[in-house]
Amino acid sequence: MSAPADSRPGWRPGDELLYRFRRADGSTGQIHPARVVVDDGRGLVCWVPAGTAIVGTRLPDGRRIRDVPLAERFATRRVHVRDQWRRVSTLRLVFEECWSSVWWFFEPDGTFRNWYVNLEIPLGRWRGGVDRMDGVLDLVVGPDRRWTWKDEDEAAEALAAGRLSADQLDRLRAEGERMIALAEAARFPFDGTWCDFRPDPTWPTPSLPDLAEVR
Repeated sequence: MSAPADSRPGWRPGDELLYRFRRADGSTGQIHPARVVVDDGRGLVCWVPAGTAIVGTRLPDGRRIRDVPLAERFATRRVHVRDQWRRVSTLRLVFEECWSSVWWFFEPDGTFRNWYVNLEIPLGRWRGGVDRMDGVLDLVVGPDRRWTWKDEDEAAEALAAGRLSADQLDRLRAEGERMIALAEAARFPFDGTWCDFRPDPTWPTPSLPDLAEVR
């Protein structure tokens, strides 16, 4: 990753930061602590291993969001809960100006599983991390670079509920199409780069700070 001359200074390898999801109304959704792998002020690669404590969201009665009927999913109040990043570890690539981040999913034994293109609206950096707004619509790209859209039904409901605008959803889908073209051409980030990644064994699991300091 090469940064333009006017890029802001980045974080150092091993630093901790927060990958923070904001909502359209300015409130905070999920927060994922991450450890910096490399950063040049514009492009960031960070690591969120399985077992990392995160800030998740649920319904006030404790149900998970996906337990709610689709038609109600984006019109229901959510509350913060302490949760855990489960099952797979993720390496995440974020460019400041891009309406997506690319996540490498790794099995518990370190085997690369697949790429996940999380379509997101970039909201900039702050002293403790990066802010993004989840675009709901996503892409899954397999090791063979076959791809599929994910959560198209949820994106339609988010639009109907006013969580996304039509212009935003159009731009998110266009970003997905751009990433599909890269995957089909086996171009970075779908060219095998980072698929053999192993974290520094001395790195502890990223920590979740006092939430009053980051919301």
